[in-house]
Amino acid sequence: MRPSLKLVAALTPFGAGAMGVNLFFASLIASLIGSWLGWPVLTPWQAAAGGLVIGLPATYAFACHIERLKTEAEGS
Repeated sequence: MRPSLKLVAALTPFGAGAMGVNLFFASLIASLIGSWLGWPVLTPWQAAAGGLVIGLPATYAFACHIERLKTEAEGS
């Protein structure tokens, strides 16, 4: 079932924020481990932009999950 646009819009800041934080910390860990390979560290702004890009599909998937839970709760 497709989630409503309102649900996706309400969840987007949380999904994008969570993915941005995860991306930033993954970048820090990768730089600590791979600094001898020359891997770059993302700036907070790059992590926030990447969080928006990665966060939108994740937020949509989570909104679909919420819609399934709502449908299941209405049926029981």
